[in-house]
Amino acid sequence: MDGGRGVNNIESLAERLAELEKLVEELEDVSGSGVVDVLDQAVALLKDVNAHIEAGLLESEGEAQQLDDLLKKADFGLFDAALKELERPPGGPGGG
Repeated sequence: MDGGRGVNNIESLAERLAELEKLVEELEDVSGSGVVDVLDQAVALLKDVNAHIEAGLLESEGEAQQLDDLLKKADFGLFDAALKELERPPGGPGGG
């Protein structure tokens, strides 16, 4: 349903994770005054990751609502009748 956007989002998030890992390595070598800059970069990346996740959740909610609407419109009467027929014991009332 997403036309490949999910794969792109995963790739984008994987790139952000790689960037965060680089920042972790950078933190090990940075001086005390540079820590704030590295942490600011990390916070910005995490905000971006959060925005991607929230957008994905909203998209999923929309798709779930569309599926729910379709299911509400579907008539499962024939399937229900067939299931009832299968549930009847053989030789019982109405059974074969």
